[in-house]
Amino acid sequence: MRTSPKGVAALAAHEGLVPAPYRDTKGTWTFGIGHTAGAGGPDPGAMPPGMPADLDAAVRRAVEIFRADLALCEARVLAAVAVPLAQHEFDALVSFDFNTGGITSARLVELLNAGDRRGAALAFDNWHKPPEIIPRRDAERELFRAGTYPDAPVPIWRADTAGRLQGVLRVMPVPEFLALVEPEPPEPEPEPEPPAPRPSLFARILTWLTGA
Repeated sequence: MRTSPKGVAALAAHEGLVPAPYRDTKGTWTFGIGHTAGAGGPDPGAMPPGMPADLDAAVRRAVEIFRADLALCEARVLAAVAVPLAQHEFDALVSFDFNTGGITSARLVELLNAGDRRGAALAFDNWHKPPEIIPRRDAERELFRAGTYPDAPVPIWRADTAGRLQGVLRVMPVPEFLALVEPEPPEPEPEPEPPAPRPSLFARILTWLTGA
């Protein structure tokens, strides 16, 4: 099971995209769409500070790293949950784990595996720290409970050389972002023309006899 395009866009809109290393609210060096060294390479703390000269290339790199981080979260959710999931439930849990890394220890998963979906939805409220995360957690709860997907573009933020966020550079519409995450496959090569069939022996003899 994979995160749906709407789920991918919602997650990225929550996280935002910073094409330069920055420090999150806990002081952890982060890059792109919520990537930290804890998810594996590259280490944002070792990246050149400040905004890149080639912004488009940095955005593409951020999306590439995001795809790998997302796959790790999807695998953790599938390993932790023992009951069938609707697509919107899976998308909500992936967003939750991407932000918290807490899918294996969360009370909401324990309740979900016990068949208590209502209790699982309410248990999203156990993860309300820091306070600025509450709107995201509320959105994840409603996505899990009712399949309500937020419809917001992906903000691209500036960061200075000290890793401080300096405001939104621009917002990326959802279709533009999804085209980076899941690029269109290239056009297939045309099939070669099959070789013309060779005339039969009889036809060749007849041609020789008639001089045709």
